[in-house]
Amino acid sequence: MFKFPPTDEPMAADGPNVIPAATVLIFRKSQTGNAPELLMLQRAKEMRFAGGAAVWPGGRIDPADRDLAKVLLPQVPIERAAAKIAGIRETLEETGLMIATREPVSAAQAAAARAMLFEQGRLAPVLDHFGWQLDPDSLTLYAHWCPPWERAFDTRFFIHNLGTGSVEVEVDATENTRLFWTSAADALAMADRGEITVIFPTRRNLERLAQFSSFEQVLEDIARYPVCRITGAFVEQDGEKWLMLPEGAGYPVLGEPKTTLLRG
Repeated sequence: MFKFPPTDEPMAADGPNVIPAATVLIFRKSQTGNAPELLMLQRAKEMRFAGGAAVWPGGRIDPADRDLAKVLLPQVPIERAAAKIAGIRETLEETGLMIATREPVSAAQAAAARAMLFEQGRLAPVLDHFGWQLDPDSLTLYAHWCPPWERAFDTRFFIHNLGTGSVEVEVDATENTRLFWTSAADALAMADRGEITVIFPTRRNLERLAQFSSFEQVLEDIARYPVCRITGAFVEQDGEKWLMLPEGAGYPVLGEPKTTLLRG
């Protein structure tokens, strides 16, 4: 059995080529009453990281995210707090959706906030301008991954529940070419049919999420498997090299041959 490294505090990771990042898995109720849907975006093929792949909103943590996290979340370990801020900021930047506010946000306000974010490059002045207060507790830490690549994103995955399905999103043509809502099971089926591509961490998390029919069941799954940073390891298996995950983290599929995995 593979052993976990220490949990995610206080440092994100070691090494000059490891980049702290955040991703948000945004849930909404299914339009057909089936399993909840997730907001996914397709990366532009020209992007260096995960070019052409279907991913969730997210990106690297900026120094300004840490500055705002120190003000808004002084009691939360800084790497986790900054990841929450980065996840909220990147979601607005990439999808035009303003999440985790205590006040309702209209589509017009979100569009204006997004334009301001592009201009300012920081979330703090956007919040001040609109008088919004964040509700960071609405983001729940779901997973923490740092794949064993030479240049890796040390990423905290958060889940956030919109509840309703009536939300407007817009594609960011600079980085992404498509936005779509899909259940985890349907996303896996799309990948198997070759309609989308998914990188190794995305596929493993889709497989885990596909086990559940509600957001509440996902929360129960988190309670069963406390978050530890998952790195994985390459091992020889049946004459070929596989990337394997540690056991005991809730993932139904633990590995994939190196020849087939997409690393981003």
